[in-house]
Amino acid sequence: MRRCIGCMESKPKNELLRVVCAEGVVSADPTGRAEGRGAYICRDAGCLDKAIKRRAFGRAFRCEVQKEDLDRLRGVLDEEK
Repeated sequence: MRRCIGCMESKPKNELLRVVCAEGVVSADPTGRAEGRGAYICRDAGCLDKAIKRRAFGRAFRCEVQKEDLDRLRGVLDEEK
């Protein structure tokens, strides 16, 4: 079980998307095996919006997250639909 940083619900790991921050670059990790600090989010744009509004990515990764990284993450979520 992992907790979504958007809605704060605990769900099985395979239902969530792992987002990883490695060397200051935030990206999606669909395999769940990439190196770097990871956080989990539901595969839903609503949870992504909640996480952005609460600045949850910055707290989880302990760094400033760039808007371009968040836009790229939104694109990944849109592609999965």
